[in-house]
Amino acid sequence: MVSEIFSSIDQGRTADAVIDQIEMLILQGVLKVADRLPGERELANHLKVSRPIVREAIKTLEERGLLLSRHGGGTFVADVIGQIFSQPILDLIARHRSAAYDYLEYRREIEGVAASFAAQRATAADKALLGGIIDRMKSAHGESDFDHEAALDVEFHSTIGECAHNTILLHTLRSCYRLLSDGVFFNRALVYAQSGTREQLLNQHLAIYDAIIDGDADKAKQAAEYHMEYVAETMQQAERADDWERISELRRRQRS
Repeated sequence: MVSEIFSSIDQGRTADAVIDQIEMLILQGVLKVADRLPGERELANHLKVSRPIVREAIKTLEERGLLLSRHGGGTFVADVIGQIFSQPILDLIARHRSAAYDYLEYRREIEGVAASFAAQRATAADKALLGGIIDRMKSAHGESDFDHEAALDVEFHSTIGECAHNTILLHTLRSCYRLLSDGVFFNRALVYAQSGTREQLLNQHLAIYDAIIDGDADKAKQAAEYHMEYVAETMQQAERADDWERISELRRRQRS
């Protein structure tokens, strides 16, 4: 529950102290975009401060663009990730395939660093979170639930970013995953549809997970980099196969 992440403010019970705590939770990725904060009364009870102090802190955080209050609907973490590209450049990227390979090349490097850091820094709680995601991945794979499997793919990599315990890396990765989820760079369904790909991806995720659990930074980095190389190669093969299907169909129509 979100309310369980807040701790009482024992000294200096001011709006600034409340602001500092909420800001740190957002910076460290504990509070994520669209997470709803407890109500004013409940939050005041958890923090052991007065409701006017909570109200003042929330107002300041809204002014800073970190929180968003909806009339009658509560207070939420604002879209602190946002778009790292303007819409015109997104449209330009979407029209040119070469950008997708640049994206994957960048992901290869940054995912390797994140996995390496995670292997060195992951706590017991971090490892438990990753283990839960891996269990759900296996379950979705067994049920051939592509949508759930693809969503867990993003969650797995995002959680590794959290396990790396580097705030800049964390938010950079979250920006990358938003572009992936929005389908800016490539169609993940096309990649997952390739024969044997789902099995390979699951095994690669398991290899990254095992290396992090074992605390092997070099192995985790290599596993993450290999995974991204495989994704890039598979995407290229999938696009070629898709082109072949389209051209073959045009030939068939022409000759009918």
